[in-house]
Amino acid sequence: MVKVIIVEDHDMARMGLSMILGGNSQIEITAMCADGQEGVDKSLELMPDIVIMDIGLPSIDGIEATKKIKASNPDIKVLMYTSRESEDDIFDSFSAGADGYITKGATSEQTVSAVLAVSEGAGWLDPAIAKVVLTNIRRSGDLNCKRGEINYKLGKNLYGLTEREMEVLSLIVDGLTNPQISEKLVITISTTKTHVHSILQKLYVSTRAKAISTAMKEGLV
Repeated sequence: MVKVIIVEDHDMARMGLSMILGGNSQIEITAMCADGQEGVDKSLELMPDIVIMDIGLPSIDGIEATKKIKASNPDIKVLMYTSRESEDDIFDSFSAGADGYITKGATSEQTVSAVLAVSEGAGWLDPAIAKVVLTNIRRSGDLNCKRGEINYKLGKNLYGLTEREMEVLSLIVDGLTNPQISEKLVITISTTKTHVHSILQKLYVSTRAKAISTAMKEGLV
C-alpha cells in the first residue's frame, strides 16, 4: 500500500485528487493539507511514501516545503502536482529534491500512474515538462544545467517507466508480440497486456507504433 499525503490549497482540486487516488486499491491517503508548512509538519509526523505537492501554497510554497521535507527525510518521495509549466518552476522543483512533476491537466489514469511510478523509485515527468527538460539538457550538453547542479536522477527514463516496463518496451521496439513477450519474460499474457497498457499511458500514446517512435526518438531504448 502506497501511503500518500496531499498538499493542495484549493478545496476542489484537493478533493478531486483525493477521489482519483482514493479509488485505487494500491493507494492510501493518510492526510490532506492546505498549507505548505502544515504539509511539511504532517509529512515528517506521518512519514508517507509520497507527498503530492502543489507549488503555490500559503505559508511556504511547495518548492520550499519540498526542500524541508527532503532535508529531514530524503526517503519521502515528492511528486509536484501543479498547473505551472515554467522552466524556473520545473528546475527549482528538481533542485529542491522533487522526484516527479505532473500537471493538473493530466488524466486520472496518468495521475495514478505517476504516483505508483514514483513510489517504485522511478522518476516521472509530464510529457510537456519532459520537452522543456530535454531541450535544456540538449542545449547544455549534460544534466548540470540552468542554475548549477540539479540532482536529477531520472536518466533516460523521463516518463516514469518501471524497470519491467522498460524491458517490455524494449521488446516491443524489437517487434515482439504480446505472446512472445510473455514467453520471453516468463509472465502471463494478462500481465504483459497490463504492462503494455501502462507504457502507452505513460508515453501519452495510443498505439504500439507510436510507443516505438517515442522510445526511439527520446532514446529510451
